[in-house]
Amino acid sequence: MLNVETQTVKGYKGLDIPFTLMSRSEDSSNLAIILPGAGYTAQAPLLHYSTGVFLHKSFDVLQVNYQYNKKIYDDFTMEEISDAIKLDVKTVLEEVLISKTYENYYLIGKSLGTIAMSYELKRECFKNAKAIWLTPLIQREDVLNAMVRSKNKSLCIIGDKDPCYIEERYSKVIENPNITSKLISNVNHSLEYDENAVESINVLKSVIVEIEQF
Repeated sequence: MLNVETQTVKGYKGLDIPFTLMSRSEDSSNLAIILPGAGYTAQAPLLHYSTGVFLHKSFDVLQVNYQYNKKIYDDFTMEEISDAIKLDVKTVLEEVLISKTYENYYLIGKSLGTIAMSYELKRECFKNAKAIWLTPLIQREDVLNAMVRSKNKSLCIIGDKDPCYIEERYSKVIENPNITSKLISNVNHSLEYDENAVESINVLKSVIVEIEQF
C-alpha cells in the first residue's frame, strides 16, 4: 500500500513550497529525492516513471514541488530563481530529514533542479549518494563545477539538441570517472524529438531503463 503525504514549508520570500513524500513501508532506509525543472514537474514522464522505479525498489520518494512558472515568480530574475531553488530545496530537506534518517540516497535533478542538486550534494549525509543529472544546466558555472568535481557515483543524460548542451563543457563532465554519461542524438531539453512522438517514447523507455539499472 502506498502512503502519500503532502505538506508545505515556507521558502524563499515566505512563499509556500509544497512537497510530497511517498512510501510503501514505514521502515525504508532508502530515499530518492526528485528535483524537477521549472515547467517540467514531478508528474512529467521522466520524473513520473523515475518515481515509479524507486517506489518499486521500496525506496521512499520525496518530490519537491516548487512552482516557479506561477505568476508570483514572473518578476524574478534567473539569479533570484537560482537563490530561491537553493533555499527552497534546503528547507524542504531539513524538514523531512529532521524526523527520519536514511542509509542510502539518490538525488534525481531535471534541468533547474540540477542547480539545487549542485549545492545539496555537499551535505555530509549525501557523501555516498548517487546522483542522476537529467538535462543538467552545464552552461552554468555552479552546475558544471559540481559535476566536474563530483565524487558521487553519477549518471548524466542530455541531448545534443538541448540548448544547455555545450560540447566543450560536456567534454569536461565526461572526464570525471565517477560519471556515466549518455548523450542522445537529436533530442531536445525534454529528451524528446521535436516532431516524432513514437521515437520520443522509445527514448523515454531507454532513459528509464538506464535509471533503473543505475
